[in-house]
Amino acid sequence: MTLAPVRPYSCAACHHPPRRHSISELYGQTYGLKASQVRRLQNLYKRKLPRRALVSQDFARQLCELSFDTGRQVGALIARTGRVEYVAVGDAFGIELPDFKRVRGGSGRFRGLRLVHTHLHGEELTRDDLTDLQLLRLDAVVALVVDGEGRPDVAHYASLRPPDDSGELVEHYPPQPPSRLDFDFLAWIEALEEQFGALQSGVETGAEGERAVLVSVSLGRDPDAEDRIEEMGELARSAGVEILDVVRQRRPKPDPNYLIGKGKLQDLVLRAWQHGAGLVLFDRDLTATQVRHITDLVETRIVDRTQLILDIFAQHARSAEGRLQVELAQLRYRLPRLAGKGESMSRLAGGIGGRGPGETKLEVDRRRVRDRIRRLSQNLDKVSKQRGTQRARRNREGLPILSIVGYTNAGKSTLLNRLTQSRVTAEDQLFATVDPASRRLRFPRERDVIVTDTVGFIRDLPPDLIAGFRATLEEISDARVLLHVVDATSPAMDAHIEAVRATLEALQLDDKPQCLVLNKCDRLSPDLARRVARRLGAVPVSALTGEGLEELLQTLEPIVFSTPQPDEPAYRATGT
Repeated sequence: MTLAPVRPYSCAACHHPPRRHSISELYGQTYGLKASQVRRLQNLYKRKLPRRALVSQDFARQLCELSFDTGRQVGALIARTGRVEYVAVGDAFGIELPDFKRVRGGSGRFRGLRLVHTHLHGEELTRDDLTDLQLLRLDAVVALVVDGEGRPDVAHYASLRPPDDSGELVEHYPPQPPSRLDFDFLAWIEALEEQFGALQSGVETGAEGERAVLVSVSLGRDPDAEDRIEEMGELARSAGVEILDVVRQRRPKPDPNYLIGKGKLQDLVLRAWQHGAGLVLFDRDLTATQVRHITDLVETRIVDRTQLILDIFAQHARSAEGRLQVELAQLRYRLPRLAGKGESMSRLAGGIGGRGPGETKLEVDRRRVRDRIRRLSQNLDKVSKQRGTQRARRNREGLPILSIVGYTNAGKSTLLNRLTQSRVTAEDQLFATVDPASRRLRFPRERDVIVTDTVGFIRDLPPDLIAGFRATLEEISDARVLLHVVDATSPAMDAHIEAVRATLEALQLDDKPQCLVLNKCDRLSPDLARRVARRLGAVPVSALTGEGLEELLQTLEPIVFSTPQPDEPAYRATGT
């Protein structure tokens, strides 16, 4: 039986648990109970345990007698004041609890509730017990074993544990008769909570910004799994997020509802909370269905790969055009993922004049997003026309265009600055360049070209990003030559080259002449740089030091201009 969710809010700082709707309300499978049994169960609400007792012998006896009499598991959720807040009845093998998802604890705080319930078949703590402990962040879970005469035999109990090298999420304690559980429960749980609070405040992690747990999902044979984890770490760093832990799972195919297995997701919930993480990052994109199901279990914010990339773009966009493009890409991504439930699905108006079909809030949100997408698309169409006019003027002037393309953080902006003596923003971050930049470069014999710097590519570039940045990427279409910049120090260099080529092919720009530029060669030995460049058919350079740029221009000149001039003096650069 599915129980109705508990909606009231809990003050975690004061440990005031959510109040039940009625002083005698029972939860769970109450059908079939005798009236006398219902009254005895309701009388549990009148009990108050000693504040310092995990469970008293007298209360354990009363629960076990009720469970033996009804033939069902009986449980109580008890506050730290000792007051019984909820009473639930299950069947002979399990018990379901009220949904506490809406009740949020503070940093390092548990729910302020412990579960004490019965087991009729001598079981220890079950997986369901431990799942409740983790997902609901209970103070503790206690299973009372009912003997053959309806009395408590032993109590199995467990609590959450702070993260350590063992990776264990739950602490199991030796079973004891309830009469021997005489430790100071209140002092014990407060000390445990202090340990979590210290970790989550950053005492051990040293975190200052947002903190996250990264989820990496490998599907089938996935040789790029570690590269993808490293890339997500770099993306997170660019977004100002610190990765505290990495949760890995290998699957033959993604789970349609959760991407990862539900059991792994439950472990993830606690792991994120143990570390005090405010984000859970997925290294793959989530479908609308997966987002909905995951957020039903996880209170922490969920961010997938595309969302993270779009957030980085939003941080780095400086021009009005760049901000328009980022917003358009974000809205196109969010539209199919808009969802509503509960009160958010209610009608906007009621009563006289407000009846009829109307619109749900979700429908209104979707309509507003579509309207905004249409307006942004119209504005970007105007930008595209303006860029077309600028390109036509350059074409009339006969100025060839060189477009710098490449994997993100390959050194494209640094190369533009070195070639043209410019000061375009260049940082050691992924997607530091969002707004395109164009500068004039003067070759020998006073011949000029326009060099454009474009947004960096990445493997599996999100379609919404490509669509949103259509106006910017149109700059590449008029280029006479593409300078494909490669990071010589990247261990995934070959994969990055293929990713850029695949993106150019998707943009139908793979027929453009390309000059492969092996950048950051100052970090390699000269012999190794020459060997790698020879293997790739690339020109080795260092945009940082200027090494190899004369050779690059000599290579470019016969491609860009109809008459090569190899004997002219070194290049001269001018900014525009």
